[in-house]
Amino acid sequence: MRHTIVLASSNMGKLEEISAILAEHPVKLVTQAECAVSDAHETGLTFVENALIKARHACNQTGLMAIADDSGLEVDALNGAPGIISARYAGEHGDHVANNSKLLEALKQIPANQRQARFRCVIVLLRHTHDPTPLICQGTWQGHIADSPAGTQGFGYDPLFVVATHGCTAAQLPATIKNQISHRALALQQLTAHLPQFL
Repeated sequence: MRHTIVLASSNMGKLEEISAILAEHPVKLVTQAECAVSDAHETGLTFVENALIKARHACNQTGLMAIADDSGLEVDALNGAPGIISARYAGEHGDHVANNSKLLEALKQIPANQRQARFRCVIVLLRHTHDPTPLICQGTWQGHIADSPAGTQGFGYDPLFVVATHGCTAAQLPATIKNQISHRALALQQLTAHLPQFL
């Protein structure tokens, strides 16, 4: 039996990554756009709160189980910014070019050895709107911020994020590698480990 789960995101990059990782499980992912669900207002102060808000909104609108991802980039030299506002760091939601430009400007005076950063991802799975025990998983991916963008794979801050273990940016990694080692991959590995009993 395949379970239909709505992905509480309109981000096609996230859909592709999550679908690829969940492909071996008896689930069918549909986007909230396919279900005519609007974006939730992310009013939380943490990744966990925002993921729960998005998943609950999608559950409420569709009556389906929902999976939501809230993730972002934390740069140590910027006290963890852009953090939960990563997608709208430069003002407009999802403007990757503007976000990357603002990040490079903020780090202009910071030397290479002080540009440590990590991607953090929290994934929440809700069975229904009032689920009292949602499945909450998280992963982190260590690296540092480059001086200029490189690579064409991925999305968001990937062209600036140098992966600690590979010495290249996330945007230079093949999707098959990224889907094994990224923050989202690590969170999803936790989720898939618990998925059978959760379903």
